[in-house]
Amino acid sequence: MSADDVLGAVLAGGRGSRLGGGKAAVELGGRPLISYPLAAIAAAGLEVVICAKQGEVSRDGVTLLEEPVTPRHPLTGIVAALRAATGRPIVAVACDLPFVAPELIELLASAPEPLVVPTLEGRPQPLLARYEPSLLPELEAALEREEPLTRTIERLVPRLLAEHELARFGDPRRLLFNVNDPDDLREAEALLA
Repeated sequence: MSADDVLGAVLAGGRGSRLGGGKAAVELGGRPLISYPLAAIAAAGLEVVICAKQGEVSRDGVTLLEEPVTPRHPLTGIVAALRAATGRPIVAVACDLPFVAPELIELLASAPEPLVVPTLEGRPQPLLARYEPSLLPELEAALEREEPLTRTIERLVPRLLAEHELARFGDPRRLLFNVNDPDDLREAEALLA
């Protein structure tokens, strides 16, 4: 499958309350946090969209998919992206993953399996994953129940990418490092330096 056949979706619909709100716009290295996954998806050659609540994210030149106001759930953006992808798979990337490698996004985009999820310390990381459109009915039902995302993913029996598979793209802990609070932001600044 070519990159033209896959949509890259940056998930930016979370509250970001531990960072004072507006996580996508928080500055890291003089740039908005969301700019890092946007650049990685573009470097991987995928069309990119941002999934966010109305009025919460502004990004020139990138299509914004407005997700429903409720529920506040990670599946909201994934479901919105799959609906907008018109039958194409998506690679979902959380807006707080500044060190994701374009090559890892390419691997996810080209995978033949319906659901491919990296793991870190044995735990699935479903906010950086490939989702096939055939999963949409099950994901919509899980969202309706507001089922925890990890439980949904485990039930769908994904292909899990182990740390040794991720290591060819860099340190897995760095690749999957996400910025959730001020301490994470300081650590990310140090990793950038």
